[in-house]
Amino acid sequence: MHYRAILFSLILLCYCVIFVVNVTLILTIIFDENLHEPMYIFLCSLCINGLYGTAGFYPKFLLDLLSHSQVISYTGCLLQSFVIHSFSGSELSILALMAYDRYIAICRPLVYHSVMTKQAISLLVFFSWLLPLSCMFMNTMSIIQYKLCGSYIQKLYCSNWSIGKLACSTFIANIIIVYFNIVFYFCHFVFIVWTYMYLIRTCLISKENRGKFMQTCVPHLISLISFTFVVLLDLMYMRFGSRDIAQSLLNFISIESLLLPSIMNPLIYGLKLTKVRNRILGFIRDKR
Repeated sequence: MHYRAILFSLILLCYCVIFVVNVTLILTIIFDENLHEPMYIFLCSLCINGLYGTAGFYPKFLLDLLSHSQVISYTGCLLQSFVIHSFSGSELSILALMAYDRYIAICRPLVYHSVMTKQAISLLVFFSWLLPLSCMFMNTMSIIQYKLCGSYIQKLYCSNWSIGKLACSTFIANIIIVYFNIVFYFCHFVFIVWTYMYLIRTCLISKENRGKFMQTCVPHLISLISFTFVVLLDLMYMRFGSRDIAQSLLNFISIESLLLPSIMNPLIYGLKLTKVRNRILGFIRDKR
């Protein structure tokens, strides 16, 4: 029980740090009119998504650490699975939007303000949330009819894959939706790669564009790489399971997939983007 108290304290500290850094960046962007630009609006949406995803895992996990039995209802399991999967989908959608924004800003600067209008930004942010929520809602509805032949989930949180492993049989509708989601988000990844091909080509012939790339695209690349890394870790979990990997490592992978993007995004952008960094530092100095 002693190690659980230590783990509870560490996880609670991590959750508090995630909450504070994300809320700080969100409020900074909301209240500073100079930051009401597409890149910062997308960043704000990314931080909100980080809070949304971690809220689906950390509160329940903290309660489990204080409890002698780790139990969740089937409805609660479906809800947690929906939140975590839609968080991942929205994360990739917002990263794709940010890549598109940088592509227009650097490769086609003359049409930037005519393309990235307030109405266009509102629609892009709206659909970056609506489409992942809709995709994961369809996925959740397709597994809600499953008859389960077990009740033990090896992961620290519920996922569609872990619920599917407990099902006595699968339905063709669920398989179709799963493959549709895979293709849909693979297209996101291909789109991001395509934008960076043009970005890199443009930056190679312009010193000014190289400066823009280093200032705004490097944080995005770090966010994208860290997100891809944790997704690959999760896929490794699903591929190998607990038969070949120690349970402690599997637990670390489960936490890492929700911890790394949510804490790295606001820290990287807050430190790298000059306007955001200066605004936060200015606020701290004013408080002193």
